[in-house]
Amino acid sequence: MEDKRANGDATTCNGHSKEKDVRVWCDGCYDMVHFGHANSLRQAKALGDKVIVGIHTDEEITKHKGPPVFTEEERVKMVKGIKWVDEVVLGAPYVTTLEVLDQNNCDFCVHGDDITMTAEGVDTYHLVKSANRYKEVRRTAGVSTTDLVGRMLLLTRNHFRQGSAEYDIEKEVNILKRQIKSHPGSSNMGQDSAAKSPWTGCSQFLPTTQKIIQFSDGKSPNPGDKIVYVAGAFDLFHVGHLDFLEKASKLGDYLIVGLHTDPVVNSYKGSNYPIMNLHERVLSVLACKFVNEVVIGAPYCVTEELLEHFKIDVVCHGRTPIALENGKSDPYAVPKTRAIFELIDSGNEMTTERIVERIISHRLEYERRNQAKEKKEIEAFEALQRQKQTQKAG
Repeated sequence: MEDKRANGDATTCNGHSKEKDVRVWCDGCYDMVHFGHANSLRQAKALGDKVIVGIHTDEEITKHKGPPVFTEEERVKMVKGIKWVDEVVLGAPYVTTLEVLDQNNCDFCVHGDDITMTAEGVDTYHLVKSANRYKEVRRTAGVSTTDLVGRMLLLTRNHFRQGSAEYDIEKEVNILKRQIKSHPGSSNMGQDSAAKSPWTGCSQFLPTTQKIIQFSDGKSPNPGDKIVYVAGAFDLFHVGHLDFLEKASKLGDYLIVGLHTDPVVNSYKGSNYPIMNLHERVLSVLACKFVNEVVIGAPYCVTEELLEHFKIDVVCHGRTPIALENGKSDPYAVPKTRAIFELIDSGNEMTTERIVERIISHRLEYERRNQAKEKKEIEAFEALQRQKQTQKAG
């Protein structure tokens, strides 16, 4: 995969014609890349042969919507790690032009069915829409960067409720009251039922078996394949996870990731962790190009039964501390006894906790950013509704 700058030298397919690969252009901030971004790119891939992703620079994002959580280098790496992406272009303009499509030999642009706007309130896709070189895919309901930032800032725990309230991610009343009291007029951060935006105001995420099938490659290991197993929370899937999984994948032919349940993660992480619930974490990990299979709700202790069932040859863990089960048992005792346990140094210092620290240290900036974003989205939505009513009346 190539990493290029969005200029005249970025062309990669000489003599491109309609008989050859259909090249699809997608662009955006791709800040805090989550399964919603991945699902959009999966849908884009279904419309063509190659997906080329343009990523805005930190400077462009700051100008139009406020500071990004991740740097452009981190965002490029995350997008490259998504299994449906073929090429990445850093420096894509905030307003998608016909020139950028032509420079990258792309047939058309694909985006979700939400509206994105410049700081001046201009639809960023108006040029490609006018030229009929724009296609729309369905936005993934129930998740947005705004929502995830809100979970971190408000320290809510209800995204991993169980039982009848499992899929209800309305904000807890006491937290809402405390927030309003501490920060009058502060943003709803897109995650509760009072959030007004029709696009980033999230009420729920409903997982389905079909969605898991769409994200899974559905391939079993071949006879003789060396099978590698890793396990953890993989919360707020980030560049540290990506680097770790890439190194783990190189130790064998088939990589299985075990994901711990929300109560298990909370038992060793505390506070309101995990930020993303198990269903969300499954899709985030499945979207990674280094991962072949995911065990949903894997046991915290790697057992003989698990090793035998999946025919595991190597068990890996990163350099992060390993919490003992119930404060007593080493969860990796069995693979260590079998001499199939390896520690991996990903070379990346990023952790989920560091992401939360970034958010909290810039709390007011992110709240202002999200308030402005929500205001623009509401205005655009209302204008769209008025336009539809006028067309109906006419």
